[in-house]
Amino acid sequence: MHETIDRETFSHLVKLAALEMDEEKSEYVRRELNNQLKAISELEAIPVDPDIKPTIHGVVFSAEISQSLREDVTQQFEDRERIISQFPQTKDGYIIVPDIPHTTLE
Repeated sequence: MHETIDRETFSHLVKLAALEMDEEKSEYVRRELNNQLKAISELEAIPVDPDIKPTIHGVVFSAEISQSLREDVTQQFEDRERIISQFPQTKDGYIIVPDIPHTTLE
């Protein structure tokens, strides 16, 4: 039997994540999460040979079949000032990014 996320726990998680959801959307997401937990529980019940190594995906990418990594090459852009001039705020050749407002979670 799998565990489920009850309304109280889900409400707490929504608050921690600083999300805003109406009751209908909240119930839909909670139900979908519980469906995912049920599916995971069913997968965990499948007997697996302990000699099988865990992987992050079902396809093994050995060195023989994997593409080789490309070399990183840097290129200087010819007209740096043209790019910088497109931004509303700059200082000393750097782009000024506005502060992202945030709230402190309790």
